[in-house]
Amino acid sequence: MIKENLISVENEIREACLRAGRRREDVTLIAVSKTKPVSDLEEAYALGVRVFGENKVQELADKYEVLPKDIEWHMIGHLQRNKVKYIIDKVALIHSVDSLRLAETIEKEAAKRNITVNILIEVNVAREESKFGLMPEELEEFIAKISDFSHIRVKGLMTIAPFVADSEENRVIFQRLHKLSVDIETKNVDNITMRVLSMGMTNDYAVAIEEGATMVRVGTGIFGARSYSKE
Repeated sequence: MIKENLISVENEIREACLRAGRRREDVTLIAVSKTKPVSDLEEAYALGVRVFGENKVQELADKYEVLPKDIEWHMIGHLQRNKVKYIIDKVALIHSVDSLRLAETIEKEAAKRNITVNILIEVNVAREESKFGLMPEELEEFIAKISDFSHIRVKGLMTIAPFVADSEENRVIFQRLHKLSVDIETKNVDNITMRVLSMGMTNDYAVAIEEGATMVRVGTGIFGARSYSKE
């Protein structure tokens, strides 16, 4: 099933890139493996997948220990400050930085290890009360405060769009995040780049790609429905 799903997802990514006049290599597929057993990840790995996204610190750390070290791990879920230390040296990118206190903790823990951590700023574009993320109007002040953190590199923005039946409904969300990234890029703030736009999941990643996503987070579309039995 995973093989067939990956082929289907890959085809849809290519078609979306074609419609948008973009290159396939400009979009990174993140296989979201939360709640999935190691055997599923091993199957995806054997099929060429090297970028995996996890939502929970413990699950990421556990899988990191037993899976090949050429895997690129992404922390895509809400990150509690007291758990930063457990994954800071294991992840290629933290997608979900949503507060100054979290950014300060990442900076502090990275400094202890003398490493630089790549992060994305999570933006609650849809202003959903149930979602984490900075409001769009908070971005400029937030960026000004963290731009001089020497152990953090801001690589772009992330958003979680609403769950909708029709993916077209989220097009405006993706357009807004893209516009925010362009506006920030023009300010030429030190230590801040906007090369990454992490947006789009199983239900809407094609639309997100058409609107400029450089990373899409696909879980169910690759691994099937989630399993929470072990939680």
